[in-house]
This record gives sequence, C-alpha cells and structure tokens, in this order.
Amino acid sequence: MILPRRKLPALNSLRAFEVSGRCLSFRRAAEELGVTQGAVAQQVRALEEHLGITLFERLPRGLALTPKGVRYLADISRAFDIVSEATSQIVERSGVVTISVTPTFAAKLLIPRLGELNALFPEIELRTLATESLSNFDADQIDIAVRVTGESFPSNLQAEPLFHQELVVVASPLLIDKTQTPCKIEELQQFPLLHDSHNNWPLILKSEETLSGAKFNQTSLAIDAALAGQGVALVCRSFVEKDIESGRLIRIVEESFFIEPDYFLVKKKMAKTSIAVEAVWQWCLKEFASGIQPSK
Repeated sequence: MILPRRKLPALNSLRAFEVSGRCLSFRRAAEELGVTQGAVAQQVRALEEHLGITLFERLPRGLALTPKGVRYLADISRAFDIVSEATSQIVERSGVVTISVTPTFAAKLLIPRLGELNALFPEIELRTLATESLSNFDADQIDIAVRVTGESFPSNLQAEPLFHQELVVVASPLLIDKTQTPCKIEELQQFPLLHDSHNNWPLILKSEETLSGAKFNQTSLAIDAALAGQGVALVCRSFVEKDIESGRLIRIVEESFFIEPDYFLVKKKMAKTSIAVEAVWQWCLKEFASGIQPSK
C-alpha cells in the first residue's frame, strides 16, 4: 500500500509565519528574511488560507497572535529548532565557529585577542562576520553573536550581558597635553570633533546646532582618527580601554555618559552545543564581560 504524501504547508509560508510570530511585525520579519514586507504578508496569508484559520490579528501598529496562532507558533518553532539541530549535527563543522559582531567590536576587541584564542584552542577555526546588520542564526549559519539591544530576547535564544555603553571623551597626547586636562564640557568645541554614525555629540553637548568635524560611518574609524591626533572622539569606553591604559589616548573629560542599549553575547538554545561553540562562548564571556561593568 502506498502511503499518501503529507499535506504540508509550503516551507516558505511556515518560515514567514515563524519569523513574523517572533517579531510580531511583517516589516521586521521581512528585514530578517531579506524579502519585501508584502512578500511576508502574502506568505502568511497563504498559510492561513491553507489551514483555514486566522493566525494573526492585524493591528494598526504590528501584529498579535490569535490563540490558535500562539499554539501553532510554539510547535512550528520547535520543528525549526529540530531541523536546525539536525543540520548542525550532520554537517561536519565541529571545529568551526562563526561569530557575528559589529565592525568596531571586531576591530577593537575581538581581533586584538585572536592570538590568545588561537593559542588556547588551536583546533578551532573562528570565522568572524563583521556587520552592522542583524545576522540571522539559521540563514547566516551563526553560532554566536554580539548584539546591541534594549529589547528582550526571544525564548529560543540565550543572552548574557557583556557591558553597558559608557561613553568617554578621548584624544591623543599628540593633540592635547595632559596638563590641559581635564576639560569642561563647554570647552570641547575648541577642539576638532570626530563623529561616528551614532552621532552622540549633540546629546552630550546639549546642542541643537550642526556640529562641525570629520564624520565616519564606523566608530572604529573615529577612534583611529583620534589615535592619529586628528580630533576628539566620544566613544564607548570598552573600545578604547587598552589605548587609555597604554597612554595612546587620554580622557580629557572626567565624566562618563551612560546610554542605552547594552551589549549582549547571544546564541541559540540547543539540546546539545558543540564543544567548539561552548569553548568560544565561555572565552568571550571571560574576555568581554570581565571588563568595565558599571552600575546603571
């Protein structure tokens, strides 16, 4: 006897539903999946038609799962986790660990410590994905990620805090002699200001005017410019702590400025984590969470 084929919904529709259910937004789901918002909405609508039930309530600002949608999301998420774990186990990449970090985190914190990591775990091949975009653990084959967020994490992710964003004002001794410090906030505009994409200077200087100075799309470039004596940078202390300790940069304002969001180390919750991933995870916690941990 030939058994009938399973009448399963389309995989793309299930994926669109699972991501939309986690994000409760077609727009955010589209960003994660790399497709248009309309495509996600269409896939979810096709799934609802296939099942003959409504999975979401469409609200003016986002989505809400219906009671049946809540139950279905729990089962579908578990199914995707099983597929992900099965794939990870069958693909021979036990010695490969992929970590997703921001370019500045990679340049200022991770790369300077890679020699130590390689010495401790010569059998591990660390692959670094440096991007400002939010990487997807499944689609991008990410094992560990560093994320900057003030939002709560989905239940399928394990997150550990690394450090707060403690902003400090720094410059090179090539630009400012230590005898000129500390400076007052209102005195900073006498120096060239170095801007990154976060644009925190107006917040600190309490200025609504357009501030002059060189502008960079990455914080690491603003730090490099400060090291070269090109101006004054306002950056997260964790990224310049080693430069301050070595004297390559000096803090020219005594105050620190704490802003949201925080940095977290994140990985998927899995029944069995590979030895390599667990080793890199613990090493990251030791290296990056053992530094500056000021209270809010």
